[in-house]
Amino acid sequence: MFYLYAYCLFSKIMTRLKMQNKWSTKLGVAIIFWVFSVQFISAHNVKSPTALSITEGSGDHNKREETDIEIENEDPEDLEVFRPTDKWQTLKPGHAVPAGSHVRLNLQTGHREVKMGEEEGLKYRKDGNGQGMVNVQGPSFTAEELKKALKNFKQGMDDPVDTKQEDDAVRAQFRPIEELKKDMEALNMLVETDVQVMMKLLNQFNNTNSTTNEKVKALLDLEYLVHQVDNAQNLVSMGGMQLVINALNSTDIRLQESAAFVLGSAVSSNPSVQVEAVEGGALQKLLILLATQRPMAVKKKALFAVASLLRLFPFAQSHFLKLGGVQMLSELFQTPGAEALRVRIITVLYDMITEKELISQVGMDLIPDSSHQERLRQYAEVALLPVLVEQGWCKLVPELLSSPEHDWREKALRTLLAMMAQCHTQYKQNPSLTVSLSELHEQYQELVLTEQDVGEQDGYFGEILALVDSMVVKMRQV
Repeated sequence: MFYLYAYCLFSKIMTRLKMQNKWSTKLGVAIIFWVFSVQFISAHNVKSPTALSITEGSGDHNKREETDIEIENEDPEDLEVFRPTDKWQTLKPGHAVPAGSHVRLNLQTGHREVKMGEEEGLKYRKDGNGQGMVNVQGPSFTAEELKKALKNFKQGMDDPVDTKQEDDAVRAQFRPIEELKKDMEALNMLVETDVQVMMKLLNQFNNTNSTTNEKVKALLDLEYLVHQVDNAQNLVSMGGMQLVINALNSTDIRLQESAAFVLGSAVSSNPSVQVEAVEGGALQKLLILLATQRPMAVKKKALFAVASLLRLFPFAQSHFLKLGGVQMLSELFQTPGAEALRVRIITVLYDMITEKELISQVGMDLIPDSSHQERLRQYAEVALLPVLVEQGWCKLVPELLSSPEHDWREKALRTLLAMMAQCHTQYKQNPSLTVSLSELHEQYQELVLTEQDVGEQDGYFGEILALVDSMVVKMRQV
């Protein structure tokens, strides 16, 4: 701008001098060059403390324009940091401004002005045709503060560190690796498989020096393990099954009860173990416990073992019939004080009846294999229903209908329906059965209405009422 201004001034002076004489023209030119030289040298000798980058925008040139300032020529350590505020202030020479401050050049006064940035971090600025990112970082530091921090940092790097003392402190907090290895080895010795545990329990049970309490505890621990199919099979392979079966003949009732409990858990849903138990004489010994004078706790566990042994095992059911098992259950059913076992006995008989019916009603589209044919043959040898009629079960089962327990009534009704083909005549000739069914019909009709009032359309009492109605309908049939 200075050069443009000088050029315009020079042009005007030359125009006027052309109108004067030649000597005056030469003198004027010399004067103009002298002024131009003085101004040029003065402009270049004045050292500007800053380099300004002005962002020009459209509008009046007399307006004040904002710009970002960057210190180039001055050493930052020699500058005094200026603390701006939120208002424009005149910036004196030799002052440094914090990063992110706004700086502008007042074109009217020629002074630089500064104020605090609007926000921290990077801010996008756009002013007219100029735009860009402004770094508005947080607090600034003076040159003295920076020098002091750098000096402390260098001193900290030069300070010697007692690494040995720190290492000793760390080692004191942890155990040596050698000790940890020894502990891990000891733990590995304590980790035993189920087979190892079962072997120890069998040794404890079979040891003549073990007390009865120790033997009972060993049997109860075995019962917990043999619920798993593999453990029950391992019990057989280790010879433990025969030890348990032999314990059924013990003179101690606690050992009899515990042994029956282990046996029932081991054979449950485990065909291979069922075979071993039957071949080992378990069924005979269990029936003896049920047929002789034994505490109720022993009979409950023995009946549990019998039910587990007979379930889905026609070979055992056939042996059960040959050993007089139905007659033994009939006597137990009528034994005074054994009322709690009645519903369990009925459940055993009901399961045996329905198993044979279900396997006989398999659809024709099922591809029969050799095992299926063998099971059909074995179930054909189980003639249970004729034996039930012969042993008087057509009259024994209706006695459970007088029980106040809904569960007992349900089991009795299902068993009566399962025996309907063989006991139809005896049902019709039993007046007490007719009266019981009539009373149950009225009672469960009311209970069904109560269920419906609370929003249960297909409740438990509705199922029992359906069983009662089915019994009544089938009894009326010829």
